[in-house]
Amino acid sequence: MKISFSEKMDLPKSGMLAIGIEEGGHLPPAARTVDEASGGAVSRALAGNRFNGKKGDSLTLVAPAGMECARIVLFGVGKGLQQLDWLSLGGKLVKAGNGAGDKQVAILLDCGAEDLAAAASDMAEGAMLGAYRFDKYFTKQKADEKPSVKTLSVHVAAAADARKAFKPRAAVVDGVYLTRDVVSEPPNVIYPETLANVCKELEELGVKVDILNEKKMAKLGMGALLGVGQGSVRESFLVSMRWDGGAKNKAPVAFVGKGVTFDTGGISLKPGPGMEEMKWDMGGSGTVIGLMKALAGRKAKVNAVGVVGLVENMPDGNAQRPGDVVTSMSGQTIEIHNTDAEGRLVLADALWYTQQEFKPKAIIDLATLTGAIIISLGHEHAGLFANDDALAEQLSVAGKASGEEVWRLPMGDAYDKLLTSDCADMKNIGGRAAGSITAAQFLQRFIKDTPWAHLDIAGMAWGSKDKPTSPKGATGYGVRLLDRYVSDVHEA
Repeated sequence: MKISFSEKMDLPKSGMLAIGIEEGGHLPPAARTVDEASGGAVSRALAGNRFNGKKGDSLTLVAPAGMECARIVLFGVGKGLQQLDWLSLGGKLVKAGNGAGDKQVAILLDCGAEDLAAAASDMAEGAMLGAYRFDKYFTKQKADEKPSVKTLSVHVAAAADARKAFKPRAAVVDGVYLTRDVVSEPPNVIYPETLANVCKELEELGVKVDILNEKKMAKLGMGALLGVGQGSVRESFLVSMRWDGGAKNKAPVAFVGKGVTFDTGGISLKPGPGMEEMKWDMGGSGTVIGLMKALAGRKAKVNAVGVVGLVENMPDGNAQRPGDVVTSMSGQTIEIHNTDAEGRLVLADALWYTQQEFKPKAIIDLATLTGAIIISLGHEHAGLFANDDALAEQLSVAGKASGEEVWRLPMGDAYDKLLTSDCADMKNIGGRAAGSITAAQFLQRFIKDTPWAHLDIAGMAWGSKDKPTSPKGATGYGVRLLDRYVSDVHEA
């Protein structure tokens, strides 16, 4: 879908025309122009309908004779919209256009915000987010199921400012698209080696990529990560991606992602129903990869590192067993009580490696780590755990601003003691109680003195229903959140 901005309030020659209406049914200049061109159709519709411009309301009219567009959509701006409202509105409009089979969507924007250029950029970003579909494997898709919108134009007085503001946002959406793509792909297409190859492609944007194979990881002592993948015929990898857009020799901010490209649970086998969804157990790594594309794509003025541990958890004769003891890269030993608590083992070595190799000023990990976080927070917030109050607050602020919200949960010694093992430094589960918290406590044991936050995104990486700016399926959650965090904290 091509997006453009124009200062001319031209009426489209086909497709959908969308205009804002203020609360009370007041017609701003653009709406009055359309009303005149339509022979009073807009004012008549307002007089004969309950729609009166309230925030979130809309009304669709068939364009009358004499107008070249197919339909007119009136959208309410209330007494003014906020950034997330404009994002949602952009997504709704492009979805409405696709639903109607329109090839063109034109938006006349002259009300609803003090900064109309920013609002125009937000609408365009929301439209891009809402337009995404993963339909590459359909061979008999019906014509009315295919996206139809080819162009979306936003007509606003400050078009040049909107265009400038949108350029970096488009790069971020490209990162979201990449995350959605890799999380959506089936596990026979995306597995450790192929996902490592996706990381390698970021070199085209100036990202430095280094890939460690099993031999190199074994030499570094990554027994925790390697233990997870030993039951798979597919080799495990650890990939680091570095973007040096900040001051030379300045410590980077680091992002670490769990990349279990398929999770059967291993010997602690999951139930069969729903197991097909475990292709998205690499959602944390998908977010990190998409974020690195976003930062490089918009040429962020920051030094950033993305590290992903890529494994497949399978139950063959060589698979890790409950009762095994593995030695992590940190030297700490771990007794395996449940092979389905594997993501934390991958992250344990990835976190330690990241600190040893890059000495970051802050480190944030993301993982579809526990089902318990869904019981706690549903699909509205990611779980946030941190050893640093300032970092936790920064992520909370970025979450609210981006609409990808987080909720901080407690940590403490009482939870940590639940990981006590009779034969090793720790066990990999703490029991049914506080499952998300004990998982975070486990990860904290592999953090030195670096400010650290853990985001459990199990309830956020995949959606069961369509939303204005995200599809049913892979959401791309976390890319916009962390890009906002980088922009606010490390580029400010």
